[in-house]
Amino acid sequence: MSKTALLFAGQGAQTVGMGRDLASAFPEAKALFESADQALGYGLSTICFEGPESELTRTENAQPGIYLVSFVALRLLQQRVPGLVFSATAGLSLGEFTALAAAGAMSFEDGLKVVQLRGRFMQEACDATQGGMAAVIGLDEAATREVCEATGVTLANLNCPGQIVISGASDRIPAAVDAAKAKGAKKAIPLPVAGAYHSPLMASAQPKLAQALAGITLRDPSVPVIANVTAQPHGPAATLSDLLVRQVTSSVRWEDSMRYLIAQGYTRFIELGPGNALAGFMKRIDKSVQVLGVSDAASLEATVAALTATA
Repeated sequence: MSKTALLFAGQGAQTVGMGRDLASAFPEAKALFESADQALGYGLSTICFEGPESELTRTENAQPGIYLVSFVALRLLQQRVPGLVFSATAGLSLGEFTALAAAGAMSFEDGLKVVQLRGRFMQEACDATQGGMAAVIGLDEAATREVCEATGVTLANLNCPGQIVISGASDRIPAAVDAAKAKGAKKAIPLPVAGAYHSPLMASAQPKLAQALAGITLRDPSVPVIANVTAQPHGPAATLSDLLVRQVTSSVRWEDSMRYLIAQGYTRFIELGPGNALAGFMKRIDKSVQVLGVSDAASLEATVAALTATA
């Protein structure tokens, strides 16, 4: 019997209109969106559904918005496939919080509030520093590390073979891009982001996030939740906060996380939330596994059909 892991989207997956058709088609989804608006005290659902894009892409809106749409996708899938069994979860950066909520380590409402604060704290760190990021395509990790060491930037995301994101002071990114190309990268492209995520420039967000996490109830996850920092399962409740705080300035080891799950016998992965970036990464990591997704009503129907056909 195949083992199933749930995957949750990270920042950058946001798109104006996300979740709108789910809220229109399913009363349970509409109720969750309304509950989120009430918990936060403002109309996050309207920003998700209608934008404007400039408002949705603000870190303090994008992070809770993606968390919310991802959680709605999970709840609808569980409703449509009552026998759905998943044995692990993982999420890219912000998505790690959704993965923990899916595993019962924090409540939906607490996760939503903490993610909104995390976005605010990271936006404040962006505003206080001059940071940037770039995608490096077609260069391996060792060579990219050499580029980072030579130019004073850091590895932010190890997404999949041939796709790594670097992060650091904005005045160092051009030199890093040039150095990556000189090393043989097929492409090295500066990204349109607010700051240097997953780098030491985000350090000012860490004590604030630690304080926010101290104010909520954390529980032992019901299934293994893979931590971005270690590419290994989280431990008990008492250790969750430390890894979530470290994650803010640490590399996201996504490829290693997926390889860990595959080595543990996982053959089916379900991506929940806007976009399909994680499915794209998986194609580069291991084409032999099954990847399904729920981002809107059409993909929900397709995934339900695939799961019920193999039940």
